[in-house]
Amino acid sequence: MRSYLFTALFSITLFSSFTLKKNEQQNVIYNRKIQTEINRDSIIEYAKKYLDTPYKYAGSDPKKGFDCSGFVSYVFKNFGKTLPRSSGSYKNLGTALKPEDFKVGDILVFYGYKDRTVIGHLGIICEANGMQSKFIHASSGKAQKVTITALDTEHYTKRFYKCIDVLSE
Repeated sequence: MRSYLFTALFSITLFSSFTLKKNEQQNVIYNRKIQTEINRDSIIEYAKKYLDTPYKYAGSDPKKGFDCSGFVSYVFKNFGKTLPRSSGSYKNLGTALKPEDFKVGDILVFYGYKDRTVIGHLGIICEANGMQSKFIHASSGKAQKVTITALDTEHYTKRFYKCIDVLSE
């Protein structure tokens, strides 16, 4: 009787440990999947925490200030996405999207305000509506801070180069 009871108890313990390991493996796989998918609205929610942070040339620290590429790279880095630190590096990055395909979290790339051969500014779409979208960016213009601006303002429409999706790559 004792031997039977010991065998039954041993079998139950052994069986349950295999079941736990299987569940643990499923959780690990599930958690990896979650970590690779970035919620676009979460990016904007995080970016908005830095509204009114001062503009600072070459800045990439919220305590000291941001420039446009410092802001974009800082926001995406929080979600495990490494992006170039220089706005010029975005000229050949990604494939240009059609305005009807713009999504929250896509990056707007602009020429410089004096030179249409050089990339001079970046922003993150926070309200997608084609060329009437709004974007969050570190502005060196009148605002001199992280702010939200409409893409259809003349200043930005003239300078618009492209919009890219860095999340679906």
